[in-house]
Amino acid sequence: MPAHADLPAHADLPAQADSPARLVPAAGRRAIAVAALCLVAGFAVGTARSAPVWDGPVTDLARAGAHVEIDAVVARDPSVRQSGTAGDERGAAEYAVGRLRVDEVTGRGRTHEVRVPVLLVSGDLGWARLLPGQRVRAEGRLEPTDEARPEVAAVFRPYAGPGATGPPSRASRATEPFRDGLRESVASVYPDARGLIPGLVVGDESLLTDDLRDAMTVAGLSHLTAVSGTNISILLIVVLGLARWSGMRGYAVPVVGAVCVAGFVLLARPEPSVLRAAAMGVVAVVGVAVSGRRRGLSALAAAVCVLVLVDPWLARSVGFALSVLATAGILVLVPAWRRALGWLPRPLALAVAVPLAAQVACTPVLLAVSGQLSLAALPANMLAAPAVAPATVLGVAAAAVSPVAMPVAAVLGWLAALPAWWIAAVARWFAEQPGAVVPWPPGAGGVVVAVVLVAVALLAVPLVLRRPVVTAVAGTVLVVGLLKTVPVPGWPPPGWLVVACDVGQGDALVLRAGENAAVVVDAGPEPRLVRRCLDSLGVRSVPLLVLTHFHADHVSGVSGVLAGREVAEVLVSPLDDPPANAAVVRELLSEAGVPVTVARAGERRQVDSVELDVLWPRRLIESAESESNNSSVVIAADVDGVDVLLTGDLEPTAQRALLGSAPGLTADVLKVAHHGSPHQDHDLLTSVDARLALVSVGENDYGHPAPRVLDTLRADGVRVYRTDEHGSIAVVPTERGGLSVVTGGPRAGPRRGRSARAASVGGPERPAGSVRSACRGCGSRRGPSAQERP
Repeated sequence: MPAHADLPAHADLPAQADSPARLVPAAGRRAIAVAALCLVAGFAVGTARSAPVWDGPVTDLARAGAHVEIDAVVARDPSVRQSGTAGDERGAAEYAVGRLRVDEVTGRGRTHEVRVPVLLVSGDLGWARLLPGQRVRAEGRLEPTDEARPEVAAVFRPYAGPGATGPPSRASRATEPFRDGLRESVASVYPDARGLIPGLVVGDESLLTDDLRDAMTVAGLSHLTAVSGTNISILLIVVLGLARWSGMRGYAVPVVGAVCVAGFVLLARPEPSVLRAAAMGVVAVVGVAVSGRRRGLSALAAAVCVLVLVDPWLARSVGFALSVLATAGILVLVPAWRRALGWLPRPLALAVAVPLAAQVACTPVLLAVSGQLSLAALPANMLAAPAVAPATVLGVAAAAVSPVAMPVAAVLGWLAALPAWWIAAVARWFAEQPGAVVPWPPGAGGVVVAVVLVAVALLAVPLVLRRPVVTAVAGTVLVVGLLKTVPVPGWPPPGWLVVACDVGQGDALVLRAGENAAVVVDAGPEPRLVRRCLDSLGVRSVPLLVLTHFHADHVSGVSGVLAGREVAEVLVSPLDDPPANAAVVRELLSEAGVPVTVARAGERRQVDSVELDVLWPRRLIESAESESNNSSVVIAADVDGVDVLLTGDLEPTAQRALLGSAPGLTADVLKVAHHGSPHQDHDLLTSVDARLALVSVGENDYGHPAPRVLDTLRADGVRVYRTDEHGSIAVVPTERGGLSVVTGGPRAGPRRGRSARAASVGGPERPAGSVRSACRGCGSRRGPSAQERP
């Protein structure tokens, strides 16, 4: 027998390498296979769901602006909104907005069977009384949707109210008495609580006032008034705790939990946002119950996959991303951080660890979307958290018993109002603090800094929480930051003369009148915003406050001008319209001891280095336009040699009259009238020969500023700056007699535009310490799009 046997030809090579698949453990291969399957399924479902929305008969008819007749089903509860200028009694028209699922459309002589969603917009409020599941037939016009609403095929504008209607769905019929009963049970309580409780329980914000909604947003509490995982988690914890206390064991407990979740989803309506909240709430409870973050994260991953398959549009939702991140943060971070807080009682440790973990996990996305860092969100959530559970549970109980025992429901509603009042008080207090939100650097650099900040927080937070003294110091620093206005790098620029404050959808202009003094023209829609802008400029004295007219977006912030400042005199429009607004403003100024003078055309004022000429109103304009707008005080100001024309909300008829009364009127800086509304006189825009145009505007549903107006100004060589894109805008003189513009001062909230910068008029742009802010989200409340106007 030979010493060795013959080997195959390849046997002299090194040992054959394992195949690539064998390099991955079996568990890893299964995970990759499942992930690939989910990816392919998501792509297939997303394509199948989006194709008929983006390209089909309804889309084609919308592009042509066709007259159609539709057979549709109400997909979501319609809501009532307002159009028109805030405070304009004539122009504030209500209209209905909702979502329909069109099953059949007839247009241009052909009938098509489809199944696509459309956005309903109608001035007939009969549409707002419909319930999900009702079938309607209606005639109207289809219009194309915009890029902000890719999930709907078109906008449907019916010619009249809903025609023949069918009954609502069984779920709607079953739950509507509970929803109505909840609203009735809190009808007589404190107004803030009356609006909050339906929001906490079923996400119904119809009774929530605008100012409280804005305060909740600034304080980082807006998630409480939408159906969120928090609501589900609270209910599950209470219901499952009662089930175990009553002696239930085994499979009975999860069955009770499933029934609870199903009932809540039906009560709040089974919409995508509610299903998302239900899934996140269940995942959070499961993660805590199994005491293992691996299982919790597995449940979260499964929930995300299922939700995206059910509704592919969630993949584009910032709210969905934040919900997933917050849940993941709670699952991963809370156990260790709670242990680090072992020196605190367990409930208090959880009250600190849960909001802190959620905030840290969401921070990169929040900063990228909102452009601002909330210092209020963490302490506000910590203080509000103890009140959320009782308000939610008592509210659910009130809804549950209301159909059969309204007096009992009223008592439960009154009890729920007590913790709801506390939540509202927390929101309002934090929203008023000057350091509630601080701006964040724009662009990729800001995102990188955010990611690094979160990475540092993940390492540092446990170390801080283990030490009571260090934790106390960190909390103190946070509180001090809230109470102070956080300076913006590079702001204010040295030598500034004119500033257009970013106060959202409104006006607030500042003309420098000496050291720490300024003439202020209008106060914007919210005290906090104008106060923050003036504080950032170091304005401590206001020799003259001009209120061009009494619409809310120009006068509601007056108390913010008064706060911490000496105001010597207020100049107002001769027309007290709307009367209610004028009365409130006059009473506020009277209580503050500030004299009020009515502006007269032709008068001249000298305030330090600022010379003011009142050009308008010379007479009341009778036309179909707003009388209040056309009675705006128009001022030509000379600010240390720079001519500024401030036009209030003047409309075309009054603009033409102004030009006729002031021939040869010119200005270096033009404040574009009425936030850049399309209603402008072309001659006024071009004849004043301005070098700069300032548009004071925020996110709005009025179509401001109109592209045609901006194009007219730019075609005439005017540099246009707008507060919704640039934040607060400062005009600074240059050594050679030109004007420089520095942007990036304090911002009101959400932004949709480019990053801030500084530029010289007629010269090259130069860098500045500018910041960008983008939340509605977070910051100011987002209004409906221009397409939603009737």
